[in-house]
Amino acid sequence: MIIAALEHEQVEVIFGYPGGAVLPLYDALYHAQIKHILTRHEQAAVHAADGYARVKGKPGVVFATSGPGATNLVTGIATAYMDSVPLVIITGQVATKLIGTDSFQEADITGITLPITKHNYLVGSIEELPVTLAEAFYIASTGRCGPVLIDIPKDVMEQEGTFCYERNREIPGYRPTYVGHPGQINRMVKAIKEARRPVIFAGGGVIRSGAAAELRELAIKCRIPVTLSLMSLGAFPGDNPLFLGMPGMHGMVAANFALTEADLIIALGARFDDRVTGKLEQFASEAKIIHVDIDPAEIGKNVPIDIPIVGDVKQVIRELLKRVQPGDTSDWLQRIEEWQARYPLSEGTAPSSGKLKPQFVIREINRLTGGKALITTDVGQHQMWVAQHYCFREPRTFLTSGGLGTMGYGFPAAIGAKLASPASTVICITGDGSFQMNIQELATVVCGNYDLKVVVLNNGCLGMVRQWQELFFEKRYSQSLLHGNPDFARVAEAFGATGLRVSTADEATAALEKALSVRGPVVIDCLIDPAENVYPMVAPNRPINEIITGRDLE
Repeated sequence: MIIAALEHEQVEVIFGYPGGAVLPLYDALYHAQIKHILTRHEQAAVHAADGYARVKGKPGVVFATSGPGATNLVTGIATAYMDSVPLVIITGQVATKLIGTDSFQEADITGITLPITKHNYLVGSIEELPVTLAEAFYIASTGRCGPVLIDIPKDVMEQEGTFCYERNREIPGYRPTYVGHPGQINRMVKAIKEARRPVIFAGGGVIRSGAAAELRELAIKCRIPVTLSLMSLGAFPGDNPLFLGMPGMHGMVAANFALTEADLIIALGARFDDRVTGKLEQFASEAKIIHVDIDPAEIGKNVPIDIPIVGDVKQVIRELLKRVQPGDTSDWLQRIEEWQARYPLSEGTAPSSGKLKPQFVIREINRLTGGKALITTDVGQHQMWVAQHYCFREPRTFLTSGGLGTMGYGFPAAIGAKLASPASTVICITGDGSFQMNIQELATVVCGNYDLKVVVLNNGCLGMVRQWQELFFEKRYSQSLLHGNPDFARVAEAFGATGLRVSTADEATAALEKALSVRGPVVIDCLIDPAENVYPMVAPNRPINEIITGRDLE
């Protein structure tokens, strides 16, 4: 029944790891046509399914056994939940009569994951199974997407019953709003016409709804500059003159100044995360704020909203484009151009030191791929350098853990991305700390011979932790220096992948060219300047226009 339901849902790939409680399921899978990817850890399985879902735009599917198999999924589930990624996770459970007895490999996974799933189920009988599976896919992929977990006792998996499957069920009490209120859209039209200093702030909801083309049309038609959250990079072309870059703690100076001085902020599928707003009391104090989001709980949650619109971003923008008339933004755009010229991105402090700069490595990746690669990252300094220095031009080409900030996400997510888009150049840019969180997945990529490249920006420390300790804790580097790191190129070779190690700009360019010219998994261990920090930077709980540019410290 489970395999048949997945076939009805046109599932092509499953990520998982077997165990005793799911042996009946894996036995059924033995004769199925659905591809199964055996990761080397359950956390990697859920991250890989997450990466697959972000690229493919449909739910990723995960199998895991009971107890520790299920609990190993928790970080990945929370990652997907925070970033609104559709997943259907099927876990095995001990037999029904053993539930609650603390039996071998029992864990209350529905209770554990209740706060980090959009919905979850404990299946009590075979009769519930077809409806539960259909509902799970429907809930995961509609409205604000998210992970749904189905926990199935082993004895239920061994039962037989009548299978009748119906896709896309309507569920009483669950009816997401897709069409924006016409009256509120009219207010939005009026506000845009009257605005002289408007800014579009687009979030991950633009990508989830497939609204990138509509966003471009709106910005160009109305001559409104666009700033993108970390989760929406690629939703607006990074080389468009109207693009301000990312805002917030490590955002572009022009983007932060524009949000601070705007008279109108049009927030589309964004949630005003604290890393974007900085000190809330001083965020966008001069602006009227329009907020469009499919999740009504997000509107007004963090900042006061003047024009709330509940609905699907794509549909709302389409309705807006039928009636909107541009205001006069010429003076505003000129002012922004002046900020951009005055505060360009730093290409690395003290470049004459001869040490390899991470910014250079990322710019070389951008140059050699023409900005057309599919990039995944983990979390930390390398993540921010990628967001700043790689020019994303298309949606669903940047995969990162935004909300939860999960080390260990990038490498397995790249596996899922490659399976979702086999023809794409897929590159995981990671740090030495993050890579070691799921380094065992080198076995997965070698066994699958996936044409996937890993670039490790290796500074021998937990870079972002070290940066904060340098700036705010008087250089007390408590437990942030990673003594004993291996040679990642030799580790890659031990697994059967190609390994390269570089420490200069010329070596980095040559290694990247080689990696991109050969098929199969390649790991490049880049020994970067350990003293390099991420700038611009806004200190915690400070207004986003109070920016440390890096040049202040040179």
